[in-house]
Amino acid sequence: MHQDALPNLPPRYLRTPEAARFLGLSGRTLEKHRSFGSGPAYRKIGGRVVYRLADLQDWAESGARQSTSDPGTRVARGPGRPARLVT
Repeated sequence: MHQDALPNLPPRYLRTPEAARFLGLSGRTLEKHRSFGSGPAYRKIGGRVVYRLADLQDWAESGARQSTSDPGTRVARGPGRPARLVT
């Protein structure tokens, strides 16, 4: 059933494997981003990690660039890399 058909339900949450597939990443990469604090916002519900679809989309959009020389305006950090401010 399509979510639009059920407007009174809360947003759907995705578990790590589903979220990783949605982003085109491996589950392990998403776990690393979570560990380093560089990934999308997530929630813990009873010990399970879940991602809101809107948070996944926002995180993916934060990586949008116009060209390879476009530095962006957010903190650039990947798994295992120190944070650096991009201006």
